[in-house]
Amino acid sequence: MRSAPSSLPVADEDRTGYRRDAFKYWIDADKDGCNTRAEVLKAEAVIPPEQGPRCTLSAGQWHSPYDGRYITGPGGLDIDHLVPLAEAWDSGASTWTAAEREPYANDLGYDRALIAVSAASNRSKADQDPTTWLPPSAGYRCQYVTDWIADKIRWGLAIGPAEHTALSDVLDACPNVPVTVTTAR
Repeated sequence: MRSAPSSLPVADEDRTGYRRDAFKYWIDADKDGCNTRAEVLKAEAVIPPEQGPRCTLSAGQWHSPYDGRYITGPGGLDIDHLVPLAEAWDSGASTWTAAEREPYANDLGYDRALIAVSAASNRSKADQDPTTWLPPSAGYRCQYVTDWIADKIRWGLAIGPAEHTALSDVLDACPNVPVTVTTAR
């Protein structure tokens, strides 16, 4: 994976016209009563939550890899788009139709595209890329940038020049581990 940034197109990024609501997120794609957020919470629980009517989740426990914290109850968690919606927009999703952006915003097909993390760590990240934000947990950074690159490859998104440098800098300290990516588009 060490050479992975080279396999991504490098392009200047542009946030012109971005609106979060250009991405329809937290849908119930399989019509089981649980939206995307609940599906991620159920899938990533260390101790499974209790599920009530209309997929209301309570109790349970999760590990937030960004900061290494264990969170009890779903209220202290956010579901992070590993590559934030704004970053996806900057990197090519601005040219997609609304119908093409919806599966990106609800991607349950790649288990690291959406990730349950502490609300505090997700809010500190906001819509930043690895140029300006990396997980506080240094032991998770190799996984984070590897997942970042895989998610960008999966969706055919570009990286900016500074992002390429930041990813390469982190990967230089990581083991060279092969990663398989299934493209979504």
